[in-house]
Amino acid sequence: MHFSIPETETRAGDGGAAYVAYNIHVNGVLHCRVRYSQLLGLHEQLRKEYGANVVPAFPPKKIFTLTPAEVEQRREQLEKYMQAVRQDQTLGGSETFNSFLRKAQQETQQIPTEEVVLEVLLSNGQKVKVTILTSDQTEDVLEAVASKLDLPDDLVGYFSLFLVRETKDGAFSFVRKLQEFELPYVSVTSLHNSEFRIILRKSYWDSSYDDDVMEHRVGLNLLYAQTVSDIEHGWILVNKEQHRQLKSLQEKVSKKEFIRLAQTLKYYGYLKFDPCVTDFPEKGCHVVVSAGNNELNFQVRLPSDQIKEGSFKVTRMRCWRVTSSVPMSNGPSGSSPGKSEVKLELAFEYLMSKDRLQWVTITSPQAIMLSICLQSMVDELMVKKSGGSIRKMFRRRVNGALRRSDSQQAVKSPPLLDSPDASREPMAKLSSKLTSVSLRGISHSSSTNDVGANDFHGNYAFEGIGDEDL
Repeated sequence: MHFSIPETETRAGDGGAAYVAYNIHVNGVLHCRVRYSQLLGLHEQLRKEYGANVVPAFPPKKIFTLTPAEVEQRREQLEKYMQAVRQDQTLGGSETFNSFLRKAQQETQQIPTEEVVLEVLLSNGQKVKVTILTSDQTEDVLEAVASKLDLPDDLVGYFSLFLVRETKDGAFSFVRKLQEFELPYVSVTSLHNSEFRIILRKSYWDSSYDDDVMEHRVGLNLLYAQTVSDIEHGWILVNKEQHRQLKSLQEKVSKKEFIRLAQTLKYYGYLKFDPCVTDFPEKGCHVVVSAGNNELNFQVRLPSDQIKEGSFKVTRMRCWRVTSSVPMSNGPSGSSPGKSEVKLELAFEYLMSKDRLQWVTITSPQAIMLSICLQSMVDELMVKKSGGSIRKMFRRRVNGALRRSDSQQAVKSPPLLDSPDASREPMAKLSSKLTSVSLRGISHSSSTNDVGANDFHGNYAFEGIGDEDL
């Protein structure tokens, strides 16, 4: 997640006295508005729980009223502090930090705690309505959806809730995976745009985990619906013969066999992103990025209109960072959350050849989602490397038995596949490979880019996986 405090504003307190408020943006969108004293309270609680040597330094108090220059300096210091806390695995994943952000989000958006009905979509467009509290966190809502669908407890961790934007053709543009520090109902309603929806989708990358999910009827139906949807939207490449075989399996209601065949197809299990811009292999190239199979796949259109394709393996990325620029508003700050034109970039440092690292930049509104994909790939790789289980990656509260819904809802079977889109095949045939990399060396960065410790995601899989896995 990209945390920033791009602006402050002067507001009137309960007694009429003015105070400075800090607008905390997550992914370029206003998340909450807090006072210095609230952040100081969070800092002191973190110090109490984790010790002064773990928690980063906090901007000191001032006796006198701050000058505009001092307000700006404090804003920068608080932004770095929040980024440092979030980047720390212990602090950023703590209930103290996440509950602070959830409470602040609800207070800022002025949404009272009450019972509401939230609509969550499945990949096939089916709507699942769950009764929740506006103050329910992401895990609560995920459990409510799982309960409504009668998904077993031990399969819940294979799925996640995603914030998406519905496009005109009925497809979905992924914004981000909903996080533990936010309230899904508040997050989606505060955007004030009916195009934003919440969707349930599998959250793992290794297709071997499909076997676990297919063991249960509901898991199989969810995976089947998602696979059909991905084929229909052109995320999975299918030729005419493969399409004929898939449709035949659909007619026989052979869902497992359908998925088995789909697993052999190009881009199975990938998330496809909207067309965007990259500086590789040269600046200003239009690109379609897909994330999956522990890589970012590029289909690049060069200035010559030639299409080239290549992949960047996550195990060869030393680190990555997300940057955003938020234009200052002339009106009341935060009055139109989510409507500003926010420029987001994902840059990763890649091992191109032995002893040569190079930064590759993607300019895309979906940069945050790309970063989340990379991080989850690394997490999954490291869990597998250590012999762990993906089932244990899903942290459940101590008293975390699922609250079973009184009324279950079945996953509807999607309709038969439409005829294949003839325009998709030539794209694949036109593609030529970007320069491939096969050298095994690893070195420390000699990059001149100024990357602060709080600005980038270090990749534990870069050196932790080892040369044989590159």
